[in-house]
Amino acid sequence: MERINDTLNKLANRGQFRERYNELSEEILSDPNIVHFLNENSSTITKEMIDKSMGKLYEYSTQSKECGKCPSLEGCINMMQGYHPHLVLRGSYIDINYDRCPRKEHADEKKKHEKLIQSLYVPKEILSASIADFDFSSGDRLAALEKATEFVEKYTPGSKMKGLYLYGKFGVGKTYLLGAIANELARKRISSLLVYVPDFLREIKNSISDHTLGEKLEMVKKAPVLMLDDLGAETMSSWGRDEVFGPILQFRMLEDLPTFFTSNFDFSQMKNHLTVSQRGEIEEVKAARIMERIRYLAEPVLLDGSNRRR
Repeated sequence: MERINDTLNKLANRGQFRERYNELSEEILSDPNIVHFLNENSSTITKEMIDKSMGKLYEYSTQSKECGKCPSLEGCINMMQGYHPHLVLRGSYIDINYDRCPRKEHADEKKKHEKLIQSLYVPKEILSASIADFDFSSGDRLAALEKATEFVEKYTPGSKMKGLYLYGKFGVGKTYLLGAIANELARKRISSLLVYVPDFLREIKNSISDHTLGEKLEMVKKAPVLMLDDLGAETMSSWGRDEVFGPILQFRMLEDLPTFFTSNFDFSQMKNHLTVSQRGEIEEVKAARIMERIRYLAEPVLLDGSNRRR
């Protein structure tokens, strides 16, 4: 801001501009925020300090504070977009510090919030789901909402809590409720991973050839809160059941990591789905082992209602 200081000095030193300089100084010093600052520091600030700092006071007076003169973050009128000034004393002169404005703070918090929710193949609109917008018009929907809210309120990283196994017909809002839970957890700085199971299994198969299988499995296994969406919609192979879901669920069971599921199948139907492999083999023991892990990790909750996708 040396240019402003130079300009003001020139105005002050030229007789013809002396009057204008005095008017400008009076205008600057009548700024309510500047008046408040000078009064607060009246025991320290001298007239000489004010005169030396007139350039900084001018800079301060022309900028927006608390977003008062800015239509939006993108339309910020300040020298540093998203930052507003406040006056400070620095030695024998008055200076300016710039801090994030309310809109910038909100935007930064939103980015942090979004980073806390990772997703694999889940529609973007689900990532903005809200518990406040969830339809709880029927008894079982209210019960599901209460279970979801209870988890969000009580869970802290490291605590031992079951997730939810949300089951019901197509389009009743199971995935939406997962997204709403993820958003509420993000507000508590708890990260989560939402995975659409059918596409995840296809990705895992492709990962064998590019040698990223282990890395992807580790990411899912160790997610602080894991949400497996639409379990049962996939064509389950013995390999997918025993080499993918088996290790994931076993790890999370041993580490007591919260795990959520959505499915069109209740527990009995899910067991049947897991029993019959893609090749038509009947493998009841292996299916029972997976179901034991699911039961340990999640509480079954029916979510009924009309199909909202129609």
